[in-house]
Amino acid sequence: MTSPLMGEFFGTAVLIIFGNGVVASCLLKKSKAEGAGWVAITAGWAFAVIMGIFTANALGSAQADLNPAVTLAKTIGGVYTSAQAFSTIVAEIAGGFVGACIVWLFFMDHWSVTEDKGLKLACFSTGPAIRNTTNNLISEIIGTFMLVFVIFCIFSKAVGGVAPGFGPYLVGLLVWALGLSLGATTGYAINPARDLGPRLAHAFLPIAGKGDSDWSYSWIPVVGPFIGGALAAFAAIMFGIL
Repeated sequence: MTSPLMGEFFGTAVLIIFGNGVVASCLLKKSKAEGAGWVAITAGWAFAVIMGIFTANALGSAQADLNPAVTLAKTIGGVYTSAQAFSTIVAEIAGGFVGACIVWLFFMDHWSVTEDKGLKLACFSTGPAIRNTTNNLISEIIGTFMLVFVIFCIFSKAVGGVAPGFGPYLVGLLVWALGLSLGATTGYAINPARDLGPRLAHAFLPIAGKGDSDWSYSWIPVVGPFIGGALAAFAAIMFGIL
């Protein structure tokens, strides 16, 4: 049995398992990949997006948003009704929560040997390199705008169409480019489900030696992407590509 909501739930869970998994691999103590660095993390997230989209498609979600900001943008463009958008966003956030729980379980032996509470939180949610509310919000707005607007461009009629099964690779390449170029200021959440679901998991899970979940920052990777996604939708409508 498949359905759009099942696809979004499992697709987002897979996204987080691979995405937060590569972060944990690079940051947690005694991991064989400890210290692999930013290029490994951005590549891992790009591949995570590809795997998440294919999973979502296979389990019933033709849209395979995996991202409430994308869902909002498509709602503005008439793809979803408000009720459909709400249930899709809930499924995405729930998938993010479950995916983060699986990452916690997988790296069970490494939480207790990692003393840095900040590194543990980074395996779940994003945080700024320099904490500045205005600039951090702008980073998330711009990053998400570039994500959503370029997705619309990739699949626009003007491009000539994308061969079946090839789209996920292009979106993954886009996310890799975003991580390398625009990800270093805030960790490029660019996706409320990617940040909020795992942050909730960090708050609820009995992670050895964890600190707080940084809720004072948590609204930025939610509000910023929603604003960026909405602006991208309006721009796409204005240029006739949505």
